[in-house]
Amino acid sequence: MRIELVNTGTELCIGDVINTNAAWIGQRMAALGLEVARQTIVPDGGAVREAIAEAAARSDVVLVSGGLGPTNDDVTRESAADLLGLELRQDAAVTSHLDAYFSKRGKPVTSATLRQAMVPAGAQVLMNPFGTAPGLYFPAQLGAARGWKAHLFLLPGPPRELKPMVENEVEPRLRALLPDGESRRVLYLRLTGIGESDIVEAVEKQLEAVPRLELGYCIGKGDVDVRLAGPQETVDAGARIVRERLGEFILSEDRRVIEEVVVHALAARGEWLATAESCTGGAIANRVTDVSGSSAVFGHGLVTYANEAKQKHLGVPADLIETHGAVSAEVARAMAEGCLAASGADHALAVTGIAGPAGGTEEKPVGTVWVALASKGCETAARRFFYPGARDRFKLLTSQAALEMLRRRLHGLPLPG
Repeated sequence: MRIELVNTGTELCIGDVINTNAAWIGQRMAALGLEVARQTIVPDGGAVREAIAEAAARSDVVLVSGGLGPTNDDVTRESAADLLGLELRQDAAVTSHLDAYFSKRGKPVTSATLRQAMVPAGAQVLMNPFGTAPGLYFPAQLGAARGWKAHLFLLPGPPRELKPMVENEVEPRLRALLPDGESRRVLYLRLTGIGESDIVEAVEKQLEAVPRLELGYCIGKGDVDVRLAGPQETVDAGARIVRERLGEFILSEDRRVIEEVVVHALAARGEWLATAESCTGGAIANRVTDVSGSSAVFGHGLVTYANEAKQKHLGVPADLIETHGAVSAEVARAMAEGCLAASGADHALAVTGIAGPAGGTEEKPVGTVWVALASKGCETAARRFFYPGARDRFKLLTSQAALEMLRRRLHGLPLPG
């Protein structure tokens, strides 16, 4: 099944808005065992009609996002109706939805707003509980006269409206179009603490030998997804290979990121985490608190950037910093242990390093970082990592390494050497 995605909006073309819809839809289609063959971005106006016509002439499914609103440059609905020769008629259900939507906000329904209630004859309305513009589905038979075989979906542009509509309205229809939809599976094994080349070396030859298995890799933010697709039994065979050879590096099989895995593991154990951060400036705490439910496992996050802060708030001895330097195993351990004592938590992560671009030495070049983990009843561990490059990348990879140390301890796995 060939799927094309047409994203409309001048703001996308000129870079005022980042096109996150395309990436998200691509992931959702991959989870169904489908691949988006082409993505097209066009500005508002006449280019929308042309893009829809081109995509529909060569595809089985076309997903169009944006251009369904009330303004004069929202022409997606009208373009599709014109291409298919369908009359626009005011839909009672959409009109009722608009009346209720604006009534709650104490605003009238204007003539411009009512444009969104105009539905091409034969199209199915995809209701939008999170906004005003409904989506529209045109079954393939509506384009038969033009020689098209494409099922056409028109979707709102705002992600908060588009995503639930894709999940609740589009995906069930696509599953119904797949003759082998029930037998096909896509599995993402998310690995961390290991690079893509090492993954390839460990499992690629074995995976390539599995008949009918589709294999792909995607490097994320400190992790790597191994994508396995094919019939159920084929994916299961591939997953067994990865689990047997790289099991300790598998972070999740449901696309959870490391902060989610750590928060859920802490919650299951009824344990608390605290952090003491220097070079990351709170990045670890920020990632943890991005997870819903983190308030049940995270109580203290200290940013002790200056040496004086390390001494005052974590009890790191001044002579320890003087002897070994702030970026050292000794100071990292003292930070973690001081944080554990001050917070009363079960686990404390500490990081101290040189983010750059200045401040490095021959002995401790830019990118050097020490990560320490102190836990009740365990020996404090400290590990050195090296992440040269931009400061944001340094912070990301350092926070990933720290959370990975904690994940391994929580799951009884050996800490990185």
